Amino acid sequence: MTTGSIPPKLAQLAWPLVLGNLLQTFYNLADMFWVGRVSAEAVAAVSLMFPLSWMFVSTAMGLTAATIALVSQHVGAGDQRAADRVVGQTILLALAVSSVLATLGLYFRHPLLQLIGARDQVFVEALAYIEVIFLALPLTFLFFAFRSSLQGAGDTKTAMWLVLISAGINVVLDPFFILGWGPFPEMGTRGAAVATFIARAFATLAGVYILLDGRYGVRLRFGDLKPNLGIQRQLIDIGYPATLDGWARSFAAVAMAGFVARFGAAPTAAYGIVVRLMSVTWSVAGAVGDATSTGVGQNLGAKTPDRAATVAKTATAGTILFIFAIAALVFAFPAHAMGIFVDDPDVIAEGIVFIRINAPFWAVFAGVMVIQGAFRGAGNTREAMVLSFLSRWILRVPVALVLAFSWAVTIPVVGVTIVAFDWGVEGIWWAFSFGMGGSFVVAVLWFRLGTWRKAVIGDEGDSRATDTETDTDTDANGH
Repeated sequence: MTTGSIPPKLAQLAWPLVLGNLLQTFYNLADMFWVGRVSAEAVAAVSLMFPLSWMFVSTAMGLTAATIALVSQHVGAGDQRAADRVVGQTILLALAVSSVLATLGLYFRHPLLQLIGARDQVFVEALAYIEVIFLALPLTFLFFAFRSSLQGAGDTKTAMWLVLISAGINVVLDPFFILGWGPFPEMGTRGAAVATFIARAFATLAGVYILLDGRYGVRLRFGDLKPNLGIQRQLIDIGYPATLDGWARSFAAVAMAGFVARFGAAPTAAYGIVVRLMSVTWSVAGAVGDATSTGVGQNLGAKTPDRAATVAKTATAGTILFIFAIAALVFAFPAHAMGIFVDDPDVIAEGIVFIRINAPFWAVFAGVMVIQGAFRGAGNTREAMVLSFLSRWILRVPVALVLAFSWAVTIPVVGVTIVAFDWGVEGIWWAFSFGMGGSFVVAVLWFRLGTWRKAVIGDEGDSRATDTETDTDTDANGH
């Protein structure tokens, strides 16, 4: 990403990530499809586990953002050995953090389920599912570590193939373990988790093998698994804002769904469908944002900040144009888009209103996600986190409370009364649009300030220090 024409190289990096994101969506839908053949309680249990699972995955995503930033900048600076050390410390940190989280999750699994509202048979089904998912956490973290290491080095295709194979294994195994096809016992929701465990185990083992092989841009060396506090401090310092970012998104989604649910079944169903349509644009924008992280990181490492800015601008403009075309199509034919998922006229009617209010802002919010990727590639994950908080917890949730509901508050002393607008569920649809548009304006202005144009690898202190054995740990091919 440090030389040559930018658009084709961005496309080369981004398309495997886009496909990987869509495959991951299919992966999740397969679980829900087969669990739906068990019982309504089983579906409720798996649905209820999503916010809890997302909290743990968000922690892994924080580590991912830090690894991409550091590896890409070292690769851009031409320091392959330093990039390899980051990979070793990423693996070490992933194992340590995931093991602690898995242990805590298993120990507190009963109160956790009670806290999020699991009751009766839903509690039983959720417990069977989450026990196995907690055991799979180290595998999940290791796969994130593997994927981010290769992505920082500029290889997005290898991880895509592993996601494809892993998703395929999960989809094939689901009915055997969930419904008890063939010689397998019928395990219900536990079967879905077991299929996921096996699929993730395969992907993780293959990923570790590829890193040990060293022919895909970076290499995992056993000597680099010795704790290096300098690199680990950087990984944590860069990664924790991305983790908080993920938590903020998860909790905001839960809050907005709760607001919509107050207006009845039809708006709730319409909300779920339109959010699913939006998630397609998020998958594309998020993938381009990840590719932008790599491009920005490598160019900052190579001390070419102007080219890094060009990468970000090109990616943002291209993504906005692409998502605008998708949004325009949905805007023009909203009933057809809704009809893919449901045939209820009330749900379709409410969905049309949501789409007409919200779809014009899909493209600019996609631009926000790409700019966030640029910030993360620079190691400025705090800026990306602030944009997420701004779009959701400042410009969306409070605005929804003001626009959608009926209430009045009198401020003490001054005696001024603030009255909500009481627009109903349309106020929530407008709150989404307001958050998307407002955060785009802030993101563009923040990007133009240029505070992100400095690499972070120069501040790593003792991260280059290592044992002699790791410097000489090469094979006949020089890996």
